[in-house]
Amino acid sequence: MAEIGTTFTPSGKKAVLCGSGELGKEVAIELQRYGVEVIAFDKYENAPAMHIAHDHRVFSMLDGETLKKEIREIRPDYIIPEIEAIATDALAELEKEGFNVIPTAHATQLTMNREGIRRLAAETLGLPTSPYIFADSQAEFEAGVRKIGFPCIVKPVMSSSGHGQCVMRSEADIEKAWHISQEGGRAGSGRVIVEGFVDFDYEITQLTVRHCAGTTFLQPVGHHQVNGDYRESWQPQQMPQAAIEKAQYIARAITDALGGYGIFGVELFVKGEEVIFNEVSPRPHDTGMVTMASQDLSEFALHARAVLGLPVPEVRFYGPAASKAIVIEGDTTEYEFGNLEHVLEEPGVQVRFFGKPEVHGHRRVGVLLATGETVREALDKVERACSKLKITIR
Repeated sequence: MAEIGTTFTPSGKKAVLCGSGELGKEVAIELQRYGVEVIAFDKYENAPAMHIAHDHRVFSMLDGETLKKEIREIRPDYIIPEIEAIATDALAELEKEGFNVIPTAHATQLTMNREGIRRLAAETLGLPTSPYIFADSQAEFEAGVRKIGFPCIVKPVMSSSGHGQCVMRSEADIEKAWHISQEGGRAGSGRVIVEGFVDFDYEITQLTVRHCAGTTFLQPVGHHQVNGDYRESWQPQQMPQAAIEKAQYIARAITDALGGYGIFGVELFVKGEEVIFNEVSPRPHDTGMVTMASQDLSEFALHARAVLGLPVPEVRFYGPAASKAIVIEGDTTEYEFGNLEHVLEEPGVQVRFFGKPEVHGHRRVGVLLATGETVREALDKVERACSKLKITIR
């Protein structure tokens, strides 16, 4: 029987967020609706989830000793990873001590590293993937690129939001691509994956919820990326029924293998009726922010339910919706959004500003959401809203 006691008492529940970005902020809000005490961890002060968490700590999630020390002191009921760059060996050790890692420590170890999840999908489960090789040195990398052939793509085995990712179309790109991959990894330089290009019509995220009553699939989310970083997403992505069934089969296979409860973002390539596995995130997915407008339970609300051991008997899909990331470039600790009365003048348009304290280079600082009679209408709305948004960097 699931029970939640009074907040801040011995019968209350506590959750630690390992990573406190915009996705973690929404998870914190949803957990607090159930009276769960939330403690936010991140490597920098004033991360988005820290704005609303009950307490917070500032340190690198790659610092395994500090991570273990803080967890043992707080003694949370749930440890919820939100980012890729975490000392997963420390999570495994904590799980052995009896702590509840979401979805499991093994899942975080496999998915925080592209090698683990790719080998599970392709070599253990036999799921269709792109051709790939792994390399530890520049010499291995160059040999691997020539074996895979052009065009191909290189990614650090541990990175996110397109960091360290680069497309190679000819021999002239190899040297530069290697250096980009070594500078962009979450844990610094090191092992990379080289992938062959896949001929696909579109990419989707198959959001999949594992909960105490079974597995629930959400409407497929289509998305557009720039250098591996999400820019727009929409729901539903229109697909042939055969492709929908294959997407759900792949999503169930990979999430069952990972185990645990929570939402998973399963990234897939679709070509006609064929579906190819790409990656999986064992937590809310950035492209899934569109669910804040498209359905009664967002991906964050679903994650909270599943984490707390509660069922998901139904997800009501309201209709077509779209999201567009608000990305700014510069070097600042202060920026301002303006012209908002015109940004929000169309029916069905919403905005979320994340409250990130600084920008160095380019950074996602908010998201626009819209509903429409069709996906195209919703996408046009967020595009118009974005064109009206004025951003001043101070």
